[in-house]
Amino acid sequence: MNRAILVWLHRWAGLTMAGFLIVVGLTGSMLAFLPELDHFFAPEIHPGRHAGAELEPAALLRRAEALAPNARVNTVYLGEEGVAQIGVEARPGEPPLAFDSIALDRVTGEELGDRIKWNGLPTSRAGIMPFVYSLHYELAMGRVGAWILGIVALVWTIDCFVAFYLTLPLPSRANVRSYLARWKPAWLVKTRSSAYRLNFDLHRAGGLWMWGALLIFAWSSVYMDLNGVYARVTSFFLHYEQPIWAATPDAEPRADKTPLSWEIAQATGARLMEERAAADGFSTGPVTAFYLLRNKGVFEYRVHSSRDVGDRHGATSIFFDAYSGELRRLDLPTGQHSGNTLTAWLVALHMASVFGLPYRIFVCALGLVIAMLSVTGVYIWWKKRAARKAHSSAHDLQKGLAKVS
Repeated sequence: MNRAILVWLHRWAGLTMAGFLIVVGLTGSMLAFLPELDHFFAPEIHPGRHAGAELEPAALLRRAEALAPNARVNTVYLGEEGVAQIGVEARPGEPPLAFDSIALDRVTGEELGDRIKWNGLPTSRAGIMPFVYSLHYELAMGRVGAWILGIVALVWTIDCFVAFYLTLPLPSRANVRSYLARWKPAWLVKTRSSAYRLNFDLHRAGGLWMWGALLIFAWSSVYMDLNGVYARVTSFFLHYEQPIWAATPDAEPRADKTPLSWEIAQATGARLMEERAAADGFSTGPVTAFYLLRNKGVFEYRVHSSRDVGDRHGATSIFFDAYSGELRRLDLPTGQHSGNTLTAWLVALHMASVFGLPYRIFVCALGLVIAMLSVTGVYIWWKKRAARKAHSSAHDLQKGLAKVS
């Protein structure tokens, strides 16, 4: 393809994405240290591990139902020691709730801190990091925001390859230096130069040095926000099974039946997980989440297991029918399908849940680099545009003087 066309595509793709990438880059830097920042802003909802027997997931869900009788309880997330995050929604036909999450002490069942709404502007310190998370994942706009960021992520993925190609030196018979020697300047930043040259070098060299990480984060963002496209591409190369939330169409809850009780569903999930662990040869650890996906008609029972990538987030799940308890599916992060194993690693890298503190620092820095690349790209465009306008004005002036003379 003509190089000029690729330059044009890179320029306008970058300008279109710039504002979005600045937002996701800066919020992503914060999310690399989400637990620590959330604890800083709202220590009252992070009691940590303390003495006493922890309540079962079903008991915590029952406690939330008692505390918020006007809400419909759907989920309990147990990824943090000492606290349970309960997800709720408005009952059908009822007005929207001012909150969608309740934090409970896992030992006493007492409510911790303020109730928060993840998609809304923070009304207390406890809502700051949930808002940052929502802004990063879906522009704090729900499904519409997720769809927008999915399109941005797809364009970003393609642009990674375009940008890389544009750093390569042009073929030249006159230049006898080796190809790598001619490519070397693209990797360097000349600090003693003009502001424009410094911005250009930062943009080009920063993109090259971080290219692999940028591609990983761009493509994993497609998985999170535009899963249909991700599934088609991944399935073309690898054996990939879509997540149940993407593969199963929404359905209205059955009017003739009610879902299994929390207690029965929890026992069913534990039994099915134990059976599948024995059959498939993996070991399980603590429960990390227990969800009722009402629009899919299934329960999800999630645990830590020996098949997880990293140890921060348990991601081994059993899905079973919400009414009959029949097993629907087992999702193993690794060792089940090659495409799903790759996906589990992409997600773990994106969420900084592997390789400990050094990698979290790297992800934090990468978010700043993403914002920097967007800012420098806009600056380069603006300076070139100003130069073109100045050149055009000078040319028009010369033509005018020529006519007068």
